[in-house]
This record gives sequence, structure tokens and C-alpha cells, in this order.
Amino acid sequence: MTTTRSPGLPAARGADRRVFLGTLHAEWTKFRTVRGWVLAMAGALLATIVVGLLGTAAPAPGGRGAGPYPRGPGGEAVNDSFFFVHRTLAGDGTLTVALRSLTGTADTGTGPPAGGVQPWAKAGIIVKESLAQGSPYAAVMATGGHGVRMQYDYTHDTAGPSGKVTPASPRWLRLVRSGDSLTGYASPDGSRWTEVGRAKLPGLARTVQAGLFAASPEAQQDTAAGTGFSPAVVTGAFGRPALTGGRPQDAWRGTQVGGDAGTSGSYTNTTGVGFTRTDGGGFTVTGAGDIAPVVGGPAMGAGFAVENFLVGTFAGLIVVIAVGTVFITGEYRRGLLRTTLAATPLRGRVLGAKALVAGGVGAAVGLVAAAVTVPLGEHSARGRGFAVFPVTPATEVRVMAGTGLLCAAAAVLAVGAGALLRRGATAVALVIASIVLPFLLATSGVLPPDISRWLLRVTPAAGFAVQQTLPRYAQVLSVYEPSTGYYPLAPWAGLAVLCGWAVLVFAMAVVRLRGRDV
Repeated sequence: MTTTRSPGLPAARGADRRVFLGTLHAEWTKFRTVRGWVLAMAGALLATIVVGLLGTAAPAPGGRGAGPYPRGPGGEAVNDSFFFVHRTLAGDGTLTVALRSLTGTADTGTGPPAGGVQPWAKAGIIVKESLAQGSPYAAVMATGGHGVRMQYDYTHDTAGPSGKVTPASPRWLRLVRSGDSLTGYASPDGSRWTEVGRAKLPGLARTVQAGLFAASPEAQQDTAAGTGFSPAVVTGAFGRPALTGGRPQDAWRGTQVGGDAGTSGSYTNTTGVGFTRTDGGGFTVTGAGDIAPVVGGPAMGAGFAVENFLVGTFAGLIVVIAVGTVFITGEYRRGLLRTTLAATPLRGRVLGAKALVAGGVGAAVGLVAAAVTVPLGEHSARGRGFAVFPVTPATEVRVMAGTGLLCAAAAVLAVGAGALLRRGATAVALVIASIVLPFLLATSGVLPPDISRWLLRVTPAAGFAVQQTLPRYAQVLSVYEPSTGYYPLAPWAGLAVLCGWAVLVFAMAVVRLRGRDV
């Protein structure tokens, strides 16, 4: 049996395509010939740039984080500040030591220092390529609240045996180097060893520094006034370290890696950090700071993240939403929609063309604004001596393109709301209340964190997540809340929530437009 395609079908499809392109051209002509709409979109572009640059012109005085961040092997911003008792290791070797106790104090600022080791305070053994901040390393350590860990190159963290180190329950640690591979072990008695993890540090130098270290980030306190942080130190009491392998015959020596505690804001080397020798060849090492990636929140201090320069997006969005709404409600108000539908009876096609025009202009506004504001903001911040959180070129492109898509989705939502409600002021207020208002409330810190996170999950304001660049790490204690730049959804997932709302409202508008007289 042979089937044949109707010769009129491709022609019909081509005709439909030409009709839609004609409708799209007609809607674009309407938009560009209304001077007020064009000027308003230019104003949206300008508002996004100006508010973004002015909003980051004067960081709070006294903040930490001025100057460039050290960078790890992967280019990430890192904290690399700790006290190090070390000697040279040339080639392969093994470092073994007993950690007999782990104690700490924190300066609460309201009285004598309080006792207690911070959960991510750490003391243990480390092999580090050099004393330069950001150089590759691998370490096995005991922590204040997360047991034994193996960490390397700042972002990698592997859990080992749990439990706290006390004089009654010491912990033996071992780190074995073979070329550019390092393996960490832990033991409760120095006889029965458990592998904690393995690290591969490509290109690791033959001559490295190996030894004992201690570091403590700030102590976090939750009070009625909010989350606060206080300087803290940790002290590790070590037995006699055994370092085997080829090495020059140098002595153990102590070094404060980094001139301070980095963005952890902890004690510096002028407030008690250092080391002492103990009987039997052991060491007591006291340190502050951290060996970990930098995250946002209070740790940023006076530094900037890329999204800080785009704070003006909400101002531009207000204008984009207003224009997108009036683009459809204006025709209702003047009765011009009847003429439009008489020329193009397929009502969904007309609304789709309006959405494409408004969304396209909105995307151009957001993309250009971000492409201008981000490099200008970074240059201005660095020129004033402030750090800018480093991101990859791909992340910057995602932020800029995402800002354009954010504005485009908001414009489509505005067109749909305008067609659905047919009242400009009501539609504008509703869309602004659904996108901009939840964003401002959630990020300002006036709402409880749980409510803020909920708003940024289910409302169209979730779309702002596409601008987020700050990383989140389980092994770094910080305030991961919307008020400190952290959204509950991943960047593209947040934008998908906004797009979902835009599609839903637009579909409802099409149904209503088809079912009711204009």
C-alpha cells in the first residue's frame, strides 16, 4: 500500500509561517514606533547599570576581605592561613604522628575566652608543595566536630573515623607520598590502620614541606540578634613525629602560613598562635585561620561577588514589567486589539508575537546591562582596593546570559498577566509583587531564613538564582542564607521556576483571549 502526502500540506505550513512572521513584524513595528516604550526600555537599561554600580560603591567600613584572595590550584578563592611546624621532604616518604589532644578557645567579646573546639577547627599532618598561599597540599586531620578527615587542594574533603580526640582517646595519623599521589590513614592505637582517602596532585614538586599544622575558623554563635562570629584558636598536642624518606637534614621549624587568618577573621600570629616543644620530642601547635575555599556571607567581609554588581536588576525589571504589561493592556484600553485580531484572527498567534517582542527586548536589556555592569563593577572595586570573588569565564557568561533570560521571562509573564487581567495597573502591581517584592524581602534579612528560602523556591523571584556565583561547601561553616547571597535552588533550576510561572500565566491568557470577546 502506498501513501502520498498531500501536496498542499507543505504550502499550508509555509503560509502559516509567513503569516506568523508578518504578525511578529507588525508587533515589533508597534513597539519600536511608540517612543515612550523605547525610552522606558532604555531607562531600564540605565537603571540596572546605575543602581548596580552605586549599590556597590561604598562597602561597610572595617570589613575583612580587602585585597585579592589567594587562589588554589583550580583557580578558586581560598583561605590558606594556619600555623605550620615543618621540615623538607624530597621525593617519596611517610609522615606519622600521634595527636593526643585537641582543645580550643573562642573570644566572645563579652568576657574571658570561652573553651571549646569549633566544629571545623582542625589539627593534623600535611604535605604542602610550598609555604606560598594557594599551593597544592594534602592533609589528614582531626576536627572539632566532624571526626577525622582527609582534605586536599582546598575543595576536596573525605570523611574518616568519627569521634573526638581527647587524652583518653588519641588518634594516630599517617600520610604517605608516592610521586604525586598521597594516601591518608588513621589509627586508634598506632597499630591498626584505616585508609581515610587518597589524593592525586598533578605536577607536585619533588621537594615539598611536610609537618604538623593547626587552624581554626571563627566560632559561630546564634543569638537573638542573629548569627555572630568570634575569633577562635585550636591547639593540637602531638607526639614525636616520624618523617621517613629522602630529605635534607633540616630541623623542625615553625611558620605562620599567611600573614593573618584570612577571611575566617580569626586570631593572627600576634595573639597566641605558635608552637612549643614537649618532652619526648613532641610539639604543641596552636593555630587560627583555615585551609579551605572561601565562601560568601560574613566571610566575604568587604569583598564583592559578581552578583553584587547586578543588584540593580530589580530596578530594571520594574520598568520591563511595566512596559510588557502596557504592550497588551494599552490595546485593550484604546480598542486597538479588535483591529489587530481582525487582521490576524488566530488570537494565540497574536499574543505569542507580543510575548516574543517583549521578551526579546527584555533579554537585550538584561544582557547588555549585565555585560556593561559586571566588568565596570569589577574594575571599580579592584581600583578601590577591594577583593572580587573570582569566577570562571563560563560562570560570568552564565550570569550575563541568565540576567537577559531573567528579564525576558519577566516580560513574557507581564504580557500574559496583562492579557489575563486586562487592567494595566493591576497586572503591573501583581507581577512586581510576585518577582521583585519576594526578592527584596528574602535578601534583605527582614524575614526568617526558612520563609526567605521558601519564597525563593516557589515564587517567580526564584529566577534571581541564575545570577548566583558564590559556592557552598559542607566543610566550610558559614551563613548560607538568601541574606548572604545563597539561594535555595541551583541557578538554572531557579530560572526554570520563573519560566514555569510565565508559561502558566501565558497559557491562561491564551485560553481567556480565545474564549472571551475583546
